[in-house]
Amino acid sequence: MTELTRLLDDHIARGTAPGIIVADGTADGRLDITTAGDLADDAIVRIQSMTKAITAVATLRLVQNGHLNLDDPIERWLPELADRRVLRTPTSPLTDTEPANRPITVRHLLTNTSGYGMLAMPSPLKDAMIANRTEASQDAVELGAQDWLNALAELPLAFQPGNGWRYHHSFGLLGILLSRLTGGPLDEHLTTDLFEPLGMVDTSSTVPPHKADRLPAAHGRDAQGVLFEIEPRAGGFYVGPAPFDVSHAELVSTARDYAAFARMLASGGTVDGERFVDPALLALLRTDQVPEALKTPDSFFPGFWDGLGWGFGVAVVTAGEHAGRYGWSGGLGTDFFIDQDGSFRIVLTQMEMGPAVMALFDDLQQAAR
Repeated sequence: MTELTRLLDDHIARGTAPGIIVADGTADGRLDITTAGDLADDAIVRIQSMTKAITAVATLRLVQNGHLNLDDPIERWLPELADRRVLRTPTSPLTDTEPANRPITVRHLLTNTSGYGMLAMPSPLKDAMIANRTEASQDAVELGAQDWLNALAELPLAFQPGNGWRYHHSFGLLGILLSRLTGGPLDEHLTTDLFEPLGMVDTSSTVPPHKADRLPAAHGRDAQGVLFEIEPRAGGFYVGPAPFDVSHAELVSTARDYAAFARMLASGGTVDGERFVDPALLALLRTDQVPEALKTPDSFFPGFWDGLGWGFGVAVVTAGEHAGRYGWSGGLGTDFFIDQDGSFRIVLTQMEMGPAVMALFDDLQQAAR
């Protein structure tokens, strides 16, 4: 029994999650997959916000091929977001606004500085997002891409574009932008431009019915600590086809598929020795792009910015022994990170994020060499 196996078995015994998959790999092709509990190594899981790194890479490939610029105003593709109004303060009444002093750009979306995003503190804007079903949650999206965009466009920005940081919604907007730019659902473009070249055969917006038996249940934990199902095994929203356009939503994937994606990043943006992502663009993705002035305590959860930054779709460790490590997590207990030596680790559960899952991630981050 390895130290990793003992660590995972301990977390299963403690009830951290019903099942855990860990994939350890290197840029030169090594991949070891370890499982514990009730998850098989080929499970197709809801990766949620680990999708953001994939969306970022898809965006950078369009930039390197001349179809898009980082500082392009997004209203060219999303005219619904032209002429934005901005709250005078993030907690102001929805009518207390001023005009946006600049357009939202592609770069603002990649860096979560668009003015849209999750709100940590109670406010009229937060209440409005809950009411019109644009507030983020661990549940599957309730609105199709166009309806979600229309609902978001009804609301003012929390701050002037580029003048603050709020998580999540910028990447839903980016997904819709890419779908309009490429002329079809985002999933179709990702399949041809990323998943097929990388050999990611099980990564998509939904699981096809003939693979549904590989989709495990997703769980949360109630106030008494008792597990409950958020999504059933082999059923629910993520068994395709999707009921509406999900270009703004998140993906399912496997340990092997996401390892192929992580290996491309760990290899400096190359696949089989061929350039896949321009090195200069990849350098932006994996280095901190957020000015210190924007790293305020109210922008996310307490302590988030301690020794951490944000690149394009990933968090970046900026201090300590793991400086330069980058990666990101998903709300149903998934995580990945890549180190400067080209090694990477992927952690997959289907357990809603909470203290126990965060402790699992911390243990596996600390144990990585």
